[in-house]
Amino acid sequence: MKKRQIVNIINFIRDVEPRAPKDLVEPVREQIAVMKKTGLRGTFLLQYDALIDPVYVGMLKELDPAQFEIGVWFEIVEPQCKAVGIPWTGRFPWDWHVHCGFSMGYTKPQRGMLCDILFEKFRETFGYYPRVFGSWFFDSHTARYLSDKYGLDAMCNCKEQYGTDGYTLWGGYYGQAYYPSRTNVFVPAQTEAEQVPVPLFRMLGSDPVYQYDFGMSADAGASRVQGVITLEPVYNGRGGGVPAWVDWFLKENYNGDCLTFGYAQAGQENSFGWPGMKNGIEYQFARFAELQAEGKIEVEPLGDTGRWYKKTWKETPASAITAHTAFDDPDKNSVWYCTKHYRINLFAADGAFRIRDLHVFDERVPDPFENKVCPANEAVYESLPAVDGNRHTGNGTVAGVVLTRNGALLKAGPMTFEDCGNGEAKIGYGAFSVFLREDGFRIESDGDFRLEYRIGRFDDHMPEVVSCGEKELVLRYLETDYGFALKNGTFDGPTAVNSENGAAEFTIIRK
Repeated sequence: MKKRQIVNIINFIRDVEPRAPKDLVEPVREQIAVMKKTGLRGTFLLQYDALIDPVYVGMLKELDPAQFEIGVWFEIVEPQCKAVGIPWTGRFPWDWHVHCGFSMGYTKPQRGMLCDILFEKFRETFGYYPRVFGSWFFDSHTARYLSDKYGLDAMCNCKEQYGTDGYTLWGGYYGQAYYPSRTNVFVPAQTEAEQVPVPLFRMLGSDPVYQYDFGMSADAGASRVQGVITLEPVYNGRGGGVPAWVDWFLKENYNGDCLTFGYAQAGQENSFGWPGMKNGIEYQFARFAELQAEGKIEVEPLGDTGRWYKKTWKETPASAITAHTAFDDPDKNSVWYCTKHYRINLFAADGAFRIRDLHVFDERVPDPFENKVCPANEAVYESLPAVDGNRHTGNGTVAGVVLTRNGALLKAGPMTFEDCGNGEAKIGYGAFSVFLREDGFRIESDGDFRLEYRIGRFDDHMPEVVSCGEKELVLRYLETDYGFALKNGTFDGPTAVNSENGAAEFTIIRK
């Protein structure tokens, strides 16, 4: 069965840009014009200050609802706080610092009030409650509140990043969408009873090869503030403003090796100004229209995708993002596999293979701001690390799990992808293969091998080892115990596994 290959165009609108004032109306007007010219359907999300500006409202009310979806963007602004009697603590009417600009900076009652005024003002303006909701990041109480009180078709939040713009989302569902845990919106729920029944889509179309460890070096380790390589059209060094990169991304992201559906979010907020995004928007949208006409992708509003997702899956399905090449190197490849239980990244460069990332999801992990107000400019959401090729790199060692035989690295052949059905995938590397399934994975080779987790730094995002026997490893992070049981293979300490009969098979466990 052909898998859907979906692009959501999401442009969101602010009414102020204090960092470098520019014309904020022009980008909205031009985005609308390009979408009309190409016939592409998409979504505009209004921040509260834009929602109360008749200029933007007038522009959007004139649009054909069959082509243009309108929803809300939840960064908190001064007029929103004033409307409900909450003191504003930002430096400007819109301030991107967490303590004032995002939901975590407010008490639970205040979060509800800020949501209510946004949704009621939208209904007063457009005659209905919004069905789609976005923010770079938001807390679990806000997700529950909106879902329970208003019902939503879809939510969206920022891609994976470390330190960018003052906030960190690290170790989460890498792309596409998931049903969040009611306890922690950043991770998928493992049970239907615990999930928020609204799919949450990851934004921005990250480079699946380079974004993860962008700015990292073997000696210095991970970057404290990551740069960005995404589909965003303002990035013209490497990313969505470079036609060749866009063509590569579309080829790899929509190659069909995705298990469920291919997905990316395109578009840009108006804050960057039209001159900065013009070339990227015009090139991308023309390419989208071409590929859609050829039947290779579908461009639709966020709400359409959310309604389809809810109709298709009752719980979060397994998904994959597969890049058979890098933008600038045909000998690099990357596979992101995510389920409601864990995520894993398989990475190879010039035949050198490693498991670059492995994080476990647990619906019980509390939201760090469930009962706490963030007083700072920054905030962090994490999941449970087992392998972190970014944060654990340093001192000359690139972190990751490698395969060895007789002390030498087991060389990876050309990468192949096979959809095995039921959310399972087989990733072949010549002499060995990795079988990925919902609750674990298995590595098979033509002879016995050893898995070794090579670590350069132990002081960042590192779990505690609770216990390690031959068949079970238990780790602890965020006051939560989790780990792996072995069906084939034996642990040789917490950072090595010896295969049995040419195989090592891991199952996620929670304690």
